[in-house]
Amino acid sequence: MQVTSSINTEPIPGAYWQWGDRAIYYVRAGDRHPDKPPLLLIHGFGASTDHWRKTIAGLQTDFEVWAIDLLGFGRSAKPNCIYSGELWRDQLQNFIQTHIGKPTVVVGNSLGGYAALCLGAQCPESVAGVVLLNSAGPFTETEPLPEPPLHRKALNAALKSAFRQNWVSFLLFQWTRRRATIRKTLMKVYLDPSAVTDQLVEEIYRPSCDRGAAQVFAAIFKTPPGEKVDRLLSQLKAPLLTLWGEGDPWMKIQERSDKFRQYYPQVTEYFLNAGHCPHDEIPDRVNELIREWVLSKVK
Repeated sequence: MQVTSSINTEPIPGAYWQWGDRAIYYVRAGDRHPDKPPLLLIHGFGASTDHWRKTIAGLQTDFEVWAIDLLGFGRSAKPNCIYSGELWRDQLQNFIQTHIGKPTVVVGNSLGGYAALCLGAQCPESVAGVVLLNSAGPFTETEPLPEPPLHRKALNAALKSAFRQNWVSFLLFQWTRRRATIRKTLMKVYLDPSAVTDQLVEEIYRPSCDRGAAQVFAAIFKTPPGEKVDRLLSQLKAPLLTLWGEGDPWMKIQERSDKFRQYYPQVTEYFLNAGHCPHDEIPDRVNELIREWVLSKVK
């Protein structure tokens, strides 16, 4: 049985930071604590700072909490460029340097988890700890994949070629951004249907109306492969907390958990009764785990 959270989820006013010629949207809440690290929340694909409303509300009493819209998403600029984990890593590092000004605990969901891990592994001076919620990102294949049949290879090649066509990705984007499609997708990746509210659907739909949103969607299909997660974990020196929503239909949670523990044995991890976005679905439990871990593990 799911328990409805009592957290106040009213929108928090944000501001813009000019990163070069690109406007980046961010939110800040809570006071600076000399004895506690600040937190920086990083959303997943198609989401924004809005998706962290419950996390911000639940942790701002104990920590200085920041959330940021990655370039290409939310209220941030949506230029026609090459998007990658390295690009978002650089954005996050520059933001920490210019706005937060001290090592930060980075908290990322899905795509935002991969960006957070890139930052933690490759920019250790900016990161005090890393929290990953159903984090995305590829591992190195340790065994060769079985050779697919010729007809399957031909189909895969045709689909890959089609998705690289601008008109195909545009049509797919128009279908994906429909409110009904957003709601249907959320109902598949959340275990608790009551968490899929009209407000949540609208928060994901709204940025898709921005100029350049369709180009960003198309560019994601052309994103170059980034650093493998196992390589990043081998470089990571900061403490790591992983939170896994076990009902995630997009990820093989146990398999990914095993690999995280293989390459970073000292990880702290919890398995939760939630889907792909546990911070939004069971915020009270997630906030409790983050709070306890930061206070006990992060120096």
